[in-house]
Parts: sequence; structure tokens; C-alpha cells
Amino acid sequence: MTTRQPDEPVSRQERKQRTRQALLDAALRLAKDRTFAGLSLREVAKEAGIVPTAFYRHFESMDDLGIALVERAMRSLRTMIREARQNPATYDDAIRASVHTLCSHVRANEAHFRFLTRERYGGTGPVQAAIATELRLFGSELAVDLGRFEGLAEWSAEDLRMMADLIVTAMLGIVMELVDIRTPEPNAEEEIAAKARKQLRLIVVGVAGWRST
Repeated sequence: MTTRQPDEPVSRQERKQRTRQALLDAALRLAKDRTFAGLSLREVAKEAGIVPTAFYRHFESMDDLGIALVERAMRSLRTMIREARQNPATYDDAIRASVHTLCSHVRANEAHFRFLTRERYGGTGPVQAAIATELRLFGSELAVDLGRFEGLAEWSAEDLRMMADLIVTAMLGIVMELVDIRTPEPNAEEEIAAKARKQLRLIVVGVAGWRST
């Protein structure tokens, strides 16, 4: 792999990617304590250091920018959670790996997940729809993975999806608790993780008594 030297010119594509990223970062900063709908294109452009007309070279609208923020946060999370589920041999292994990955990813991308939890119910229509779509994809991927565990291979697709949706809902609760930690206490995050593992185990316990149709 070659590394660009400091005195080499930046390509047009690289400049475009940097400006696009600057707009995404600017929107996240401005939306820290406000709803996304309350942001204007002009102030996002100003925060990113570009003129408003340049905004349209990267996004068709503010809603388009909001959707990009949703996709960036959720797709990276889905990838990491999927990788965490690759090798665990037992439910408990999968739960521990998934909760650890979720907590680490949320903490490293807190602004993104604060944005997601706020906009899920209070956002604009297109942004809310994008969040709902990503959550459905998350549930669909999880349902496929659950079907590979011993004892679940004979479950119907509908029941696997129902179990997956319960797990996704529990994970969303974990995310909300993590982003609500304003003044971190020594064991706050570990207490949330422990509670999350317990909630997911309670869901799994019901598997043994469920007869899929």
C-alpha cells in the first residue's frame, strides 16, 4: 500500500470525501442538544466551513444528510455485532460478545447513538423511516444467525424473527441507558452491561419452553 506524501496534492475525490465528512460531523455537533429537524442547511454548512451552495454537491437535502448519519451508525454496528456472533458456541458466549461489542461501539460513537435515540421517535419522516429500515435489517440478520444455533434450526422464520426483534429491542434499551450517562460513575457502564446480559439471558431462557409452529 502506498502512502501519500505531505507535499502531494489532494485528489478531487479525496477533497469531496473530506467535505462530505465535515458536513456529517458538523451536523452531529450541532444536533448534540437539539433535534435534527431544528438544524438549518446554512448553519450546518457554516459549521463545516463551506458555502451553503456547496452543500448540494454532497447531499440533496438535510433529510438526505440525516439518512447518511443513520446508515453510517447502524451499518457499522450491524457489522461489528455480526462479527461478534461468528464463533461463539453457546448462547452465553454470543450474549457476552454482543453486549461487549455494543457497549464499546456506543461509547466510541456516542454522538451518533444519541442522534439515533432522539430521532427514532422525534425526527423527520425520512430520518425516522431510515432508522426503522436499519432496525429491520438488524433483526433480519440476527434471525438468520439465531437459526444456526442448536435447538433453533427447526424454528419457523416468523418465530426466529420474533425472538430477534425482542433482542434488538433489548439492545436499544442498552443504547439509551449508555447515552443517558451524563456524569460517568465508576461502575455505571458495567452495571448497564450486566443488566443487559441478564435481560438477554431471560429472553433465551424462554427458548427451551417455546414450541415453534
